[in-house]
Order: sequence, then C-alpha cells, then structure tokens
Amino acid sequence: MGFIAKKKLQTQIDEKTLVLISLYYLQPIMIFWGLTKEPLNYEFIFSPIFTIICMLSTLGLMLLYSKFIFSSKTDNNIFLATALIGNTGNLGIPLGIALFGEQSVPYTSIINIANIFFMYTVSIFFFAREQFNFWQSIKSIFKIPVIWFAVFALFINYYKIPIPKEFDFALEMGAYSALTLQLMIFGTYLYSVKIKAIPWKLSLHISFVKHILLPVIGLILIINFTDLNSMIASIIIMELMVPLAVNNVNFSVIYNVKSSDVAATILVSSAIFVLLLHFYIEIIDYFIK
Repeated sequence: MGFIAKKKLQTQIDEKTLVLISLYYLQPIMIFWGLTKEPLNYEFIFSPIFTIICMLSTLGLMLLYSKFIFSSKTDNNIFLATALIGNTGNLGIPLGIALFGEQSVPYTSIINIANIFFMYTVSIFFFAREQFNFWQSIKSIFKIPVIWFAVFALFINYYKIPIPKEFDFALEMGAYSALTLQLMIFGTYLYSVKIKAIPWKLSLHISFVKHILLPVIGLILIINFTDLNSMIASIIIMELMVPLAVNNVNFSVIYNVKSSDVAATILVSSAIFVLLLHFYIEIIDYFIK
C-alpha cells in the first residue's frame, strides 16, 4: 500500500511526517503494551538478555573489520547501525506462530522488545554519530521517547500495577497501528529504490552479517554455553535469522543518512532470507531439536 500510494500521489505523501508519527507516538505505545503484556520471570528475562549478548558479540567482530571494508564513513555507520537489527516484530512473531505455535508468542514478543531496545540505543548511536560527536550521540538516544516509555512499562510490570482492560485494548490498537504504519513507510521508501542504484557492496556485507555471522555466533553460544530447552533455543535462533527491520529506515530519515540506500539493503536482506528460509529450518532442526 505504501509503495502504491507513493507512486500515485508522489509529493502529496510526506514520508518524514509518517516516520515522526511512528517514532514519537505509535512506537512508544507498542513498547509500553509489549512490556506490560506478560509478567516478568526468569525465562522471559533470560531470552532477551541472551539475544543481546549474541548481538553485542557480533558487533565486536564487526567493529574490528568494518573500517577495512568501507572507505566511506557513512557506509561504515550504516553497516554498524543496521546489520544486527532484524524484523523480529512484523515477521518474527507470526513466523514463530507458524513454526512453533502460539506458545512462542510471549518469547518472540520479549525478544522483539530486546531488539527494539538495542535499536534505540546502539543503532541510534551509530546513526547519530554521522552528525554528532560521541557525547552528543549519547544524548540523542535519550531524546527518543521509546526509552522512557520502556522504563515506565518495566516499572508498571515489576510492581504488578494493574492496567484497566479498556486501556489495555487501546494500547493494543496503537501497537498494531504502529506495525501497519511501519510497513507502509517501508513501501514509500521502496518506491525510491532503483535496482541499478542498489549499493550492492553495502547490502551484501550487511546480509552476510545478518544471515550468516549473527546466526552462527548464536548457535555456537547456545550449544556450548546454555541449557535452554529446544523450543526457546530454536525461537532465539529464528529471531536472529530474520531479515533487516523496517525501522532502520526511520532512523536513516531522522538522521539524514542515505535513506534510499538503507531501504535497498532491507530489500536485499528480505530476498536473501526467503531463499535461505528452508535451510534455516533444517539447521535449527539438526542442531537444536
């Protein structure tokens, strides 16, 4: 819908306005709803923490070699900011239901929150440092309302403060609206992507990290350092394998960092994921189940 709307209406659609509505209004609602959906316990806490450990371990390797691959500072920042941020919400949650049933929803939801937290801290830092110095980049993180909504939601959850059913329903509608609007935003930016202009070097290096390096590191850590049951381990690996998140486009717009190139990398990553999905399922089945 976003692609068609942009094609037909052209300049009548302002993508940045849609991004701002999503970033400052709907996504905070989605985060608050997600973090108050289930009570905090060991299993829910460990799954996202382990996911972040896998992402940070991979980021460490990326920092070691990225400067030798990209001569452009902007491309290097895009690489570091986007390559680890997967589509754990729009794709990960329904894919989890398809593969593992509805019992996967609490785990895919909390891992999605961890992914969003990583995105709103680490990714924003790399996007922001394109324009700001280190401390300005750190300060810019705390200007994003999602961080404060997440802290408030954890406070509500920890102290078991009840949320009225009517209010929770309104939050749920806001959360699903955020998911829908995010996909429309992606469609509007896909319209500006030209096949001949796709930054293949950047896109393929990002896809290598997202679809090979990150899942391999996750598998190694799970097999050798955890005793997770097969379902939770499989869900974590699945969430590490999903393609790039559409939210990456939001930050590229906010910080004016080659939004068309970022949209192109998401398109390439999504295509590669479709090609590899069958092999991913076989790998999970072989190593974990």
